[in-house]
Amino acid sequence: MIDPSEIYSLIKLLDDPDKEIFDHIHDKIFSYGEEAIEFLESAFEKAFDPILQERIANLVHEIQFNIVKEELKLWYQGGSFDLLQGVLTINKYQYPDLDEQKVINQIEDIKRDVWLQMIYDASPAEQIKMINHVFYNIHGFTGNTTNHQDPQNSYLSQVLETKKGNQISLAIIYSIIAQKLDIPVYGVNLPQHFILAYVDESRETEFEGGILFYINAFNRGIIFGRRDVDMFLKKLNLRAEKQFYEPCGNADIIRRILRNLISAYENLGSAEKVAELNQLLEIVS
Repeated sequence: MIDPSEIYSLIKLLDDPDKEIFDHIHDKIFSYGEEAIEFLESAFEKAFDPILQERIANLVHEIQFNIVKEELKLWYQGGSFDLLQGVLTINKYQYPDLDEQKVINQIEDIKRDVWLQMIYDASPAEQIKMINHVFYNIHGFTGNTTNHQDPQNSYLSQVLETKKGNQISLAIIYSIIAQKLDIPVYGVNLPQHFILAYVDESRETEFEGGILFYINAFNRGIIFGRRDVDMFLKKLNLRAEKQFYEPCGNADIIRRILRNLISAYENLGSAEKVAELNQLLEIVS
């Protein structure tokens, strides 16, 4: 437990002009971790000195960023099994006060609406048709074509609020909902695009790895085949490698989100965010 009088005394010294004293105070408060944030935020509201305010704000961000790094490290080292948890951790980089339960509930609501439409013994194509109806027609999700480079397209909480996202964020929500309903839909790390594959290893399929067909979540869940992927790769002058056709791991998806964010913030000229996101990318690389 933090002694409030002690931490407030320390916070008051953050504007000390002596670098050695400032560094000592900074490191002491930083060592308290998440517990220190409420005291720092309270002191920020009462502070009038702009230097003190700036140093408090920077320290809060440092603590929050460190929490994200530690959570991402635990997720990755623990086997990166839960994709949603990994995506929520990245979300907290920009939105540290994220209400995770709210996001989980929003996804559960969409899942329930799909479940209510489900027909017993529906074929794979019919299952996708039902998800598409709920996802695009009822809930109104759409690809953000007008502002595709906006970093908000990569933050799940924002995509669920605005119903607009990029290829990967829409595909993530789509696949999480499908998997919750035991529909085997997984992400495929295609260059310059991110698609989904319907995988059914119990059936005879024309593809390797039991893939029945592919789904474009960015384009209203349209279904397409391997030949379309071949043509797409040909347009990009890329060889048809196995990894472009088969489902990728959760860590690959998180790396792709981080690269998208790095590109988006580079576009905005935000060097500090680019540097921090590169640190997160290093954790999962």
